[in-house]
Amino acid sequence: MTYQPADHPEHLSPDTVVVAAGRPAREHDAPVNPPIVLSSTYVGTGTVVDGDRAYGRYSNPTWDPLEDALAQLEEATLPALIFSSGLAAVSAALSLIPNGGVLVMPIHSYQGALVMAQEMAAKGSFTLRTVDIANNDDVIAALTGSGEKAASMLWLESPTNPMLEVADMQVLCRSAAAVGALVVTDNTFSTPLVQQPLALGSDIVLHSVTKYLAGHSDVIMGALATSSAEVRAQLLHHRSIHGAIAGPFEAWLALRGLRTLALRVERSQASALELASRLDMHDGVEKVLFPGLPSDPGHLRAKAQMSGFGSILCIEVAGGEEAAHALVEALRLWTPATSLGGVESLIERRRRHANEPTSVPANLLRLSVGIENVEDLWADLAQALALVSVAPDSQTESSSGL
Repeated sequence: MTYQPADHPEHLSPDTVVVAAGRPAREHDAPVNPPIVLSSTYVGTGTVVDGDRAYGRYSNPTWDPLEDALAQLEEATLPALIFSSGLAAVSAALSLIPNGGVLVMPIHSYQGALVMAQEMAAKGSFTLRTVDIANNDDVIAALTGSGEKAASMLWLESPTNPMLEVADMQVLCRSAAAVGALVVTDNTFSTPLVQQPLALGSDIVLHSVTKYLAGHSDVIMGALATSSAEVRAQLLHHRSIHGAIAGPFEAWLALRGLRTLALRVERSQASALELASRLDMHDGVEKVLFPGLPSDPGHLRAKAQMSGFGSILCIEVAGGEEAAHALVEALRLWTPATSLGGVESLIERRRRHANEPTSVPANLLRLSVGIENVEDLWADLAQALALVSVAPDSQTESSSGL
């Protein structure tokens, strides 16, 4: 069968769209879920025209429902494009920068995207200007060039990875448009349920589908969404020629994971806010980074442009790098791992990666809150903090008394 977008009522809530979008047409005996099509090629004669599948690198019927669902969620007027990984989507987006152009990017960005941009800049593909994305004046100065060349692209993350800075999205998107720069927003942390970058002025939205959208730590995939036919055509060409396509089984898994996105985000966001509030009062924590806290520098911006505060929070552990490492080692429920957005709660000391910016504190831990019971998550954090917070003198006295 061929997938056709279903005819749904207009103005569905996003938490309904994740369930209803990407379903086969309602026909007698039609499957409720779209099938997996495992084919590398398609029957055809004559000249290949736009819209023909022709070959598996160009199209697959299993991609269509997922791309349609992602477009509906991001309120894009054209189908989204899925890629073999989040970094493959990053590569496609960066390919839109003209040779000799200028990219403005947050100092704190997804590590893979930042490294890719740095390597491309080092080869002379474009000039890279890194900025504090929360500082409007700095970003606007970088966009205009302050007497030098204006920017070709503004890369936004909001909140940023891992420092959770919040950008003034509408102001920065307008400023980018004023100099003719495309705006790409990595919306992985927020998901379309929490933030709508296209509505805020972004030209392209990027996702690591691997994270919240698929949601079960079993898929590697990326996606881009835009309402510009010209931009989408360029991105599609890049995917087709460079070959960074998603497998049909992975696309099917991602769509299945998407069905529970609203429930997962609702649960994990509520738990993240509760845990951030408790950690903020704990003596073993020097600082909590989470835009949901009223004391956070990005709180008011996040409240104005997001419908929630996400499920990622960061803490700086009292006692420095060794204490942060010891805390991770002492946890029993939280899983030490480098990803985020799955049903399981993950924790990681980000500076364990050699490429992480040195402006990220060595004692910073990034927590991706999952859907477990919040009291169980807190109990595990509390016991680990208690172990790490024991003073060395007390440990010595205790040992000598045995």
